[in-house]
Amino acid sequence: MSPKVSDDYKKKKKNELLQAARDVFIREGYAHATMQDIIDEAGVSRGALYSYFSNIEHVFREVLQAEDQEDINYFEQDDLTSFWEQFTNWIEVQQKSIEAINKSLLLCKAEFFITTHYEKNKEGNPYITERYEKLVTSVKRFIEKGTEKGEFHPCFPPDNIALYLISFIDGLMLDTFNLGIERTKVNEQLKILLFTLKQMLCPIIKR
Repeated sequence: MSPKVSDDYKKKKKNELLQAARDVFIREGYAHATMQDIIDEAGVSRGALYSYFSNIEHVFREVLQAEDQEDINYFEQDDLTSFWEQFTNWIEVQQKSIEAINKSLLLCKAEFFITTHYEKNKEGNPYITERYEKLVTSVKRFIEKGTEKGEFHPCFPPDNIALYLISFIDGLMLDTFNLGIERTKVNEQLKILLFTLKQMLCPIIKR
């Protein structure tokens, strides 16, 4: 009789597998990564990996969900930081992620979202819709909380601002994948984004 495995152990092991998978995807790209690559990277048996994930797409979706959760966490209220400062901090994180293209999942995301296989199966796999809606909802609620606290005075509905922000970041990501950092001028575009958001949100800047 095998020993009972605790939920904490399972969670820790799954996180370790996801980190190993992330390293593989960054190195190999989504299109060329295999389950065997992850097995080798993590130093586990085939059965151990397949006890958590059914295939390479399943692994990648979970890796993306973990990364998306980090974005969502940025839009949780921080009592020590103003709402506007939290906004600018998040955009700085996006800038570093886009500029560090070779050390991020940027290329893998683009491959995953535009692959023919995914296009054919997107109706049966709602991840891309769920991801979009979760991020938009998080930004919308963040703006609403900032408005309730008197730190934002938006001149457009919060949901419209949230849609604009996520579409801008996703579009910049894909443009950078296709054209390169030098041509898309990531830093300059994000400065314009911050300027635009400031005009739309009319934040109270705390000194």
